[in-house]
Amino acid sequence: MSRLLPRSLGGQLLLLLLAALMLSHLVGFLIFSDERRQAMRSVHHIQLLERTAAMVRVLEATSPEMRDDILRAVASPRLRYWITDGTALADANAEGMEQWLAVRLEELLPEGPRAPLRVHMTDEGWPSEIMEFHGRGHRGMASHHDGDAEYDEDNDDRGSGPRDRRRPGGGMGLTLSVPLPDGQWLNVATGFPAPRTSWAWPSIVSMALAAFAILLVVALTVRRITRPLKALSNAAEKLGRGEDVEPLAETGPAELQRTTAAFNAMRERLTRFVRDRTVMLAAISHDLRTPLTSLRLHAELVEEGETRTKLLAILEEIQRMTEATLAFAREEATREETRPVDLSALVDSLCDDLAELGMEVSFAEAGRAPLSCRPVGLRRALRNMIEHAAADGLRGRVALEESAGEFAIVIDDDGPGIPEEDKERVFGPFVRLEESRSRETGGIGIGMAIARSIVRAHGGDITLENRPEGGLRATVRLPRDAS
Repeated sequence: MSRLLPRSLGGQLLLLLLAALMLSHLVGFLIFSDERRQAMRSVHHIQLLERTAAMVRVLEATSPEMRDDILRAVASPRLRYWITDGTALADANAEGMEQWLAVRLEELLPEGPRAPLRVHMTDEGWPSEIMEFHGRGHRGMASHHDGDAEYDEDNDDRGSGPRDRRRPGGGMGLTLSVPLPDGQWLNVATGFPAPRTSWAWPSIVSMALAAFAILLVVALTVRRITRPLKALSNAAEKLGRGEDVEPLAETGPAELQRTTAAFNAMRERLTRFVRDRTVMLAAISHDLRTPLTSLRLHAELVEEGETRTKLLAILEEIQRMTEATLAFAREEATREETRPVDLSALVDSLCDDLAELGMEVSFAEAGRAPLSCRPVGLRRALRNMIEHAAADGLRGRVALEESAGEFAIVIDDDGPGIPEEDKERVFGPFVRLEESRSRETGGIGIGMAIARSIVRAHGGDITLENRPEGGLRATVRLPRDAS
């Protein structure tokens, strides 16, 4: 399920709002359906009370011989009147809605002493009196609720009632028992089908229009927010790779403006810090050349012997370290432009150059690998790593692997490997592991540090691991360009 959900802020926000809108409409529909059901029942009951009160007046003004004819004339498939000597409802303890209906009916009846009314409501089907009424094959007349149901007169004689879903037995019912002045009781039983719970077209259209309006407003708002966020993300990615980034425009909501302003301030501080550090390093390395030259001249004046040889060797090593540091500082101070290159072609040409110099280096052919980078700096980093593999590890085998989010340049050698505790220390400046990685002294121990510094400036990293079959594996990981 997580793969089906949108990953962008805009998509997630639109999905959440759409789900909330549908849920609110569903809850509103359920509430509306219940209120509609209650309203229909109230209207039906009030109409029945008024009709019953009118019927009582008619019966009181009519001779007892005509009462049966009148009751048969006004009967319908959903309404039955009949007179008995006793009430059809034994329970006189009405509560709630039943009590309210009894009081309301007493207000509508003619004034005069009479026994308490009987009222019984049900929501579990139509009254049994209505079912018995249809069972005896009553031939119905039009219901007093016009249009509520169709009546099948052809099948009525066989005991059927209203057709299809409106058949008696599946709705709301009400039974009344009203005392007449002569001691008899007028009994009334009625029922009507429960309202269907269904989506009406106005509700669907209303929900669709509301959803469209809300999603349109949200889409415009999200676009206004996410555009600066995307620019901020791209700028942070470039800054992390060591590229020059222009100050971002502080647009959008107040919170986003403050975030952009904080990023611009951070960019300025980092740029100034790196620039000042590089300038200071270059100045120190440059200033060391003069005293080193003076020391070398004084060492040359020392008489031939072991002391003079050691002094000159130490000065030579210091000179090489100073020159290497100065060269690294110059490259850092000179900002190389980022441009797209084919990483596979870059590694292939580098391996060919080293092979021509007599090193045992091979490259496994790979497909095109487009990457935006600073090619001169990246070439220097890879050269340092491959030279270490070819010189200290006897031979180097290079392969380019590709995954969804990165390129991995794998460099294997056949050397003795390195101890676990030295895997991180080897990347320190001026660190050499001659006793375990080289048959003869060489280098000043800054190549690995420079290589990792350059790779990390591209947003990647270098890891080392000893291979089970022997030798060391160095993996240079570089993030792919964001699509």
